[in-house]
Amino acid sequence: MSSSIALSNDQSYLARGSSIPTGDDTSTILVSPNGAFTCGFYKVATNAFTFSIWFSWATDKTVAWTANRDAPVNGKGSRLIFRKDGALALLDYNSTVVWSTNTTGTQADRAMLLSSGNLVVIDTYGRHLWRSFESPTDTLLPWQPMTRNTKLVCLYAFYFASNNILTLIYNGPETSSIYWPDPFYLPWDIGRSTYNSTRYGVLDQKGRFMASDQLEFEASDLGDEIIRRLTLDYDGNLRLYSLDTTSGTWSVSWVAFPRLCNSCSCLEGFEMVEPSDWSKGCRRKISSMPNQDFLFRELTGMDLWGYDLNYSESSPWRVCRDMCLNSTDCQAFGYRKGTGECYPKALLFNGRNFPDPYNDIYLKVPKEELSSPEWTAGQIHACKITEKEAYPSFQMSVVGDSSFNFGYFLSSALTLLVIEVTLIIIGCWFFYKWERRPEIRDEGYMIISSQFRRFSYNELQKATKCFQEELGSGASGAVYKGVLEDERQVAVKKLRNVMQGEQEFRSELSIIGRIYHMNLVRIWGFCAEQPHKLLVSEFVENGSLDKFLFDSQNSTSVLHWSQRYNIALGVAKGLAYLHHEWIVHCDVEPENILLDEEFQPKIADFGLVKLLSREVGAQTLSRIHGTRGYIAPEWALNLPITGKADVYSYGVVLLELVKGAQVSSWAIESEEVEMSIQRHAEILKEKLESEDQSWLLEFVDCRLDGKFNYLQAAMALKIAVSCVEKERCKRPSMSHVLESLLSLVE
Repeated sequence: MSSSIALSNDQSYLARGSSIPTGDDTSTILVSPNGAFTCGFYKVATNAFTFSIWFSWATDKTVAWTANRDAPVNGKGSRLIFRKDGALALLDYNSTVVWSTNTTGTQADRAMLLSSGNLVVIDTYGRHLWRSFESPTDTLLPWQPMTRNTKLVCLYAFYFASNNILTLIYNGPETSSIYWPDPFYLPWDIGRSTYNSTRYGVLDQKGRFMASDQLEFEASDLGDEIIRRLTLDYDGNLRLYSLDTTSGTWSVSWVAFPRLCNSCSCLEGFEMVEPSDWSKGCRRKISSMPNQDFLFRELTGMDLWGYDLNYSESSPWRVCRDMCLNSTDCQAFGYRKGTGECYPKALLFNGRNFPDPYNDIYLKVPKEELSSPEWTAGQIHACKITEKEAYPSFQMSVVGDSSFNFGYFLSSALTLLVIEVTLIIIGCWFFYKWERRPEIRDEGYMIISSQFRRFSYNELQKATKCFQEELGSGASGAVYKGVLEDERQVAVKKLRNVMQGEQEFRSELSIIGRIYHMNLVRIWGFCAEQPHKLLVSEFVENGSLDKFLFDSQNSTSVLHWSQRYNIALGVAKGLAYLHHEWIVHCDVEPENILLDEEFQPKIADFGLVKLLSREVGAQTLSRIHGTRGYIAPEWALNLPITGKADVYSYGVVLLELVKGAQVSSWAIESEEVEMSIQRHAEILKEKLESEDQSWLLEFVDCRLDGKFNYLQAAMALKIAVSCVEKERCKRPSMSHVLESLLSLVE
């Protein structure tokens, strides 16, 4: 039997031959000598752990480094082992090596967590054989070097590009783009150097950062004895944080973008995807159809970087226009008058106006829609993104003429008096109205975010007319239609089996309430009045997908192939977004995929698994964690529940979208539905390897009468087969699924 932690009293090092199991009771493995850092098993999802280093004195246990961020291990049966061959390895429940150091065959003696936050494997002479500092995740610590071989990564990346410049790049599922330093300027125009190929940068303990490309910045609270971290955050901004060890909270002491933009706008004919978040971008108000006649609308003094279809020098304007007009992929073209430079654009992504115009953008617009009232001027707003001011120099005062002007003083005083009296009157009126609302007591409406709020039970009773119109009922509760006072139509769900206390319930909902994506049902708020717990979400007009796919009475129209493929694409986008936010749905099925009036899919009930009871048993498995046929095998095997469980369920839904029939009806005789899925997957796997695609006519929903895209159908089935693999490690991620589907979008 392997030994446990060496010197476990002070947890100073892990000896060769040690083995540590996962679990809440053994979450801490090592503590740094100064106590500032802890290394151990970090719980990221239901029964799923990563091997991580976190800040001991931060109240939220902020993670500084993770070994297996994309492949969490099971909470039962997994372990960290310091093998006798010298390798420090993380093993999953089935002894599969998920992560290991490259120290096999060395004289590795022990693993230690240094006061700097650097986890090292050393030999008997004290030499470092491996360092966590050489493989950062999204955070850089003081004295942890940035080199040509390191990068900070989330959805974005911070690294030395091939031109020797430290760069921020967006790596989305559809596009990628460098956005810092400003791509509109040459490096030397903003003080960067491309000539030093050493590619080295470091943050010192005082809060100064210096790099070989001449990038330099410093913390606003410059000084020693402060715990710091440089983190590439989820929104793509690079921030330097300082820890208040008394309160355990972080403050921003430097930021790459004090404001992510100065002002944001949508091009004419476009609108924001989400009014409160510019990072979601813009979309066309009116969707263009292929093979239409197009005209161009001129947008002067503007440029959009990247995604040029082509480039030509000294081209007449008409030649440039025709080049874009004759290309179905061209969305607009940029043209520089005087030089004749022509840039047809495949994507409209990231751009800006210039005070000294030298480039014009010509937006491609359907001819019959050009005169539509929808094509109005682009909306321009200051970004609603708040940042703590990183520099004291930002807080500037204006020094003017010191001479006293009595007339100016008198007019200002009278103006302030009028404003004050007006505010008092309005305040008294508002207080009177507020007190007269019988349904608003004590906390009233607890604002969690700009769009997410608390409702009273009486208010929801009134909105639903005492819960008269039931839209449907599922394992988590019944759903009723309602209309709020602001005339918004909503769906109100009465939750069953909520065992959490009110504070924990609110905490979980505050996370759900911040989630927004065009393919996720928007959660507007909640009610938590004992014994009532309800969720309020947007009302989705066409209801759930199952009634369109499986309606044997033909009371609904049959979904066309293009609609089905678009639904598959939208659900993939929604799940990929959830997984990026570390949220596992756990109940992906047609009943939880709603369709709006344009048949765009919206995933419902995400995040509810954490709100429901946790009792163990087969009934709980089917009631809370999904429906038979859609449940991934790891639920029954007590394996880590990660996004790969949703991938399995998505694969089953994809099979049903193509076939037009429930998987539960595919079984023969007494065959279990799970066995039926695997049997069909094996059959499809063989057929997909054949060049003859005529068999698709037999498998694809017969109600389509053969009117479907063969390439898209084959791709969908290929993806579905890979998604329903028994072994979760063989299933693709939702991001990979999304990329595959997008590759065949017409």
